[in-house]
This record gives sequence, structure tokens and C-alpha cells, in this order.
Amino acid sequence: MKRTVIPAVEPTSLPVHGTDEVFPVRRVYCVGRNYAEHAREMGHDPDREPPFFFSKPTSSVTGSGRTLPFPTQTQNLHHEAELVVAIGEMGSDISAEEAEGLIWGYAAGNDLTRRDLQAEAKAMRRPWDMAKGFDQAAIVGAVHPKSATGVLTRGRIEAHVDGTLRQGADLADMIWPVNDVLVYLSRLVTLMPGDLVMTGTPEGVGAIELGQSCSVTIEGLSPAVVTYA
Repeated sequence: MKRTVIPAVEPTSLPVHGTDEVFPVRRVYCVGRNYAEHAREMGHDPDREPPFFFSKPTSSVTGSGRTLPFPTQTQNLHHEAELVVAIGEMGSDISAEEAEGLIWGYAAGNDLTRRDLQAEAKAMRRPWDMAKGFDQAAIVGAVHPKSATGVLTRGRIEAHVDGTLRQGADLADMIWPVNDVLVYLSRLVTLMPGDLVMTGTPEGVGAIELGQSCSVTIEGLSPAVVTYA
């Protein structure tokens, strides 16, 4: 048997709601500007753009309920409440009818963004990686199996900072519903078991300060909560 030359890194995983099981995370794909009002608040026309995607590294995923140090190199950390889709089957160039069969479950998530670094990268026409893919940049709640939730096409999604409502919408407000997102993404990459797809955020994104807590809630799912101290 071959031995590794350095200690193997423990795989990233998320708890499965109501069990002692975990969902292993393979890759993290994120959809940009998937709610019309958020697209407009970011200065874009949602009626003219097909979906686009970026990635977060698996190492950015962390579970709910943690108290974390404030991220480095930013003065403007933003919350982005999102529905996270957990993939359980392989799929490439799938049809709309096949999309639901790839879904294993759902979770609430927070696509944290160093907005000042993102703005700088955009102005210089450079990648967003360090704005979106930093350590602990994706707070994700427990994964709920689709067998328990059913297929989620609607439901309230909110973000609260220190108990104050910042974001609020319905999953039905997505420009590209989950099935459409999976169809489009599967033309670009082969979706695999363990992949997470963060499906975009509603309007109202804003800053989280040192000492504050942010909670993302989605009707029927466990919250994604983080506190900075």
C-alpha cells in the first residue's frame, strides 16, 4: 500500500439533520445574481443575463453555530442568504426531467463575501477568488434529505443580523429555479455526488461587523448561523 508523504486532510462534511450521519462535500458551485432585485441592487439587468457560476473551495465550507474570528483583509464582510442543494447522483448534460433525480437534499447557507475585495477585483477585471473563497466563507446548516422535505420550489428565505431582518424573499422568486440551474450547470461540468450548489441570494445583502451574529433561515430547514468574535 502506498503511503502519503504528508498527513491526509480530513474530508469536509456536513451533518445530516436528525441523524448521526454526515454528507461528504466534493465541490461547491455558486450561482451569481439569481434573484431579480438582488441583480438590480448590484447594478445589473436580470432580464438579459443567462446564469453564471463561480466556485468556493471545499475548505471554505463550515457548519452552523460556530463562533469565528473575523475574516482578514476586509473592512466590508457581507452576508448572502442562499438555498444550498446537495447532489447525490452523477449527471452530465441532463434534461429538466432528470434534474430532480440528482438532488439528495437541501440546506440553508451563507455565501460570505469580502465585498471590498470583490469590488477591487471587478474594477481591475480580475478573478473574485479571494473575495469568495477565503477560509470559512460558506456557512452551511445541516443537510435535510429530499426524502423528508420533498422538492423545494418555494418557501421563505431570510437573513437576520443580531435579530434584525436584512434579507427576505421566497425561493419561488429565483430567476432560474433549482432544476434550471442544475440543467445549465451540468452542461459545463459533470455534477457528482457530494457537490453543493449555492443557488443565489435575494436583495438586501449587507455588512456583518465584529461581535455580530448572522442567521440564515429557510422554511423547513435548519438555520446557518455564524458569530464573529
